[in-house]
Amino acid sequence: MATKKTAGKAKAAPKAADADSKKTRGRAAPAAGGKGAQAAKAPKAVKPAAAQEKALPTDEHPMLTELKEAPLPAVEGETALVPENEAPHAAKAAEAPRAPGAEAAKAAPKAAAKAEAPTAAAKPEAAGKPGPRMPRGITPRPLMTGNPYLPKLATVVEIIQETRNIRTLRVVLDDAEAMENFTFEPGQVGQVSVFGAGESTFVINSPPSEKSFLQFSVMDAGEVTDAIHHLSPGDKVGVRAPLGNYFPWKDWKGKNVFFIGGGIGMAPIRTIMLHLLERKEDYGKISLLYGARSPVDMAYSYELDDWKQNPDLDCTLCIDNPYENWGHRVGLIPKVLEELAPSPENTVAVLCGPPIMIKFTLQALEKLGFAPENIVTTLEKRMKCGIGICGRCNIGSRYVCVDGPVFTLKELQGLPPDM
Repeated sequence: MATKKTAGKAKAAPKAADADSKKTRGRAAPAAGGKGAQAAKAPKAVKPAAAQEKALPTDEHPMLTELKEAPLPAVEGETALVPENEAPHAAKAAEAPRAPGAEAAKAAPKAAAKAEAPTAAAKPEAAGKPGPRMPRGITPRPLMTGNPYLPKLATVVEIIQETRNIRTLRVVLDDAEAMENFTFEPGQVGQVSVFGAGESTFVINSPPSEKSFLQFSVMDAGEVTDAIHHLSPGDKVGVRAPLGNYFPWKDWKGKNVFFIGGGIGMAPIRTIMLHLLERKEDYGKISLLYGARSPVDMAYSYELDDWKQNPDLDCTLCIDNPYENWGHRVGLIPKVLEELAPSPENTVAVLCGPPIMIKFTLQALEKLGFAPENIVTTLEKRMKCGIGICGRCNIGSRYVCVDGPVFTLKELQGLPPDM
């Protein structure tokens, strides 16, 4: 019912509204959505707290501008796009109890101020949380700074035609400071964007010691990768990196390491292998078995001679079928692996390649006596967002983009059989 304070304002409403209000006088309040409810809305509402006017402006929206450099806080199950203590003020003010009339304008600012100030108990908890969706038990690793959805601009500086369908891009971040401070661990990945075409996930396959560029090797297999194959030096791309976990190379110190790469799967193997060779004194024997369909399908062919001649690396090359003037082994990788028969004693086996190759190579390693915890592989199953939001790459309770892409066989055996 209209009060004395609002009766004068109600007269300004249309006559139809007056008629409706007369009909409803003395009756019970109408149900929400009825004519009476519309008439009740006619008086000008008391302006809410000033805090509501500060609802996140468009030019400060986290999807359009970079967030603070600190990593985003982890929350149970999902990643928070905005830290809790920086959520829109309007959302905080809405939690304050409503006070009628002029009391609302007086009470709401106090409630908003109270909501904005986190409690002393909450502050340490928020500050101590790691970055986006950092799973429990996962070793901390470099995380990208700023808005995890926002690619950093980069320029293509060199393109290498590895094979008929594999190209390597070398890119430099346009922000010189970001490029200088960029760090990652072997095995971490990045999302490369071609504007107008989309983005896809690729391992950073230059070693971490390489500071002048970031390298990605891309097989032409779809719309985005085809667009990447049409890039030229000087073109702009977007890079979101580093993402994912990495090879636990520090845990391998004092052990022998046997690398197995197949086709484009040599990209992550190259990164971790070069990283270990730079620290050879910390490891035992380092070996490589690299195979492809034919010699012309082998990426990094310009480096193979150096690998073969490196005294710190026992390198074996193989192809699927005989090929003219091929002076190395012939046979599928699992078969050649069984012929080489590396000892599982104090040895870690690291493999990456096509799914079918991984499947049968894992069987060969188990046959040779390698324990599941000493077999390490990588997955790139349906990786899309890179930060565990979209859910396209989840396997059971794990997300390949944050819990992986590096897993031990023991970890994979604990996941549902839908890999």
